[in-house]
Amino acid sequence: MPAALDRIRVGSAPDSWGVWFPDDPRQVPWERFLDEVTEAGYDWIELGPYGYLPTDPARLTDEVTRRGLKVSAGTIFCGLHRGPSEWDATWEQVGRVAALTRAMDAEHLVVIPSFWRDDKTAEILEPPELTGEQWTHLTQGMERLAREVRDTYGLDIVVHPHADTHIDTEEHVERFLDATDPGLVNLCLDTGHYAYCGGDSVKLIETYGERIGYLHLKQVDPEILAEVRAGGVPFGPAVQRGVMCEPPAGVPELGPVLTAAQKLDVDLFAIVEQDMYPCEPDKPLPIAVRTRKFLRSCGA
Repeated sequence: MPAALDRIRVGSAPDSWGVWFPDDPRQVPWERFLDEVTEAGYDWIELGPYGYLPTDPARLTDEVTRRGLKVSAGTIFCGLHRGPSEWDATWEQVGRVAALTRAMDAEHLVVIPSFWRDDKTAEILEPPELTGEQWTHLTQGMERLAREVRDTYGLDIVVHPHADTHIDTEEHVERFLDATDPGLVNLCLDTGHYAYCGGDSVKLIETYGERIGYLHLKQVDPEILAEVRAGGVPFGPAVQRGVMCEPPAGVPELGPVLTAAQKLDVDLFAIVEQDMYPCEPDKPLPIAVRTRKFLRSCGA
């Protein structure tokens, strides 16, 4: 038997049911997601895109509680690298998501940087590299966001390095961490996105362990990833090709990642997020069941 990973709290998310948007006819109804994530053996969930699950706190509390579920985090997207002009729109989004997140007794707000490339058309929206001034806007903006979210909602932000954003590669992630206050800003390390962008999750955990505040568990198919990189394929179409695959078929190996996280000796959420939008409605549950079984075999 593997050693028990008693500091790791495993969960799943709407993403693992092919949910990327608040309302989309190609996505399963939210009731089905809640029923199936429970059936698959998970205790924790994320809110997913705001508006997919009910946004009335009393109703959502009833829906998750009667299924034995709890909420670990909400999620926002923001483009703070663009400067102070982005603040008001960002804070308006935060107000909706963070209030619901707090009402569900969660403690984390996952923050994903805005995309530099359109997820569907591959149109280049912004240069993939930030200027020095934009890096300053980004790091100072995230610190301000962290302070105000903590002061107003009592939540900790965890910034999510993501493919096709300005925080993606090892170089960008380390630059971001080195330029931000560890007392304010930490990471949501997504093992799949980090591998997609060439990073080593175990190395990052071992090097910047005090900055790891949250985990997303996923794997990439290295053969499909090689094709995606060679063809300059944007993230959305890459997902449709199956670049994010069912564990344990891909990389990185999740056992060593979880073991490294356990050694940090802090309580960490490890939320399964297997991107597969869009997918057939009967596809997610069997994968979720097998993935939960696999994670138990790792001790989680």
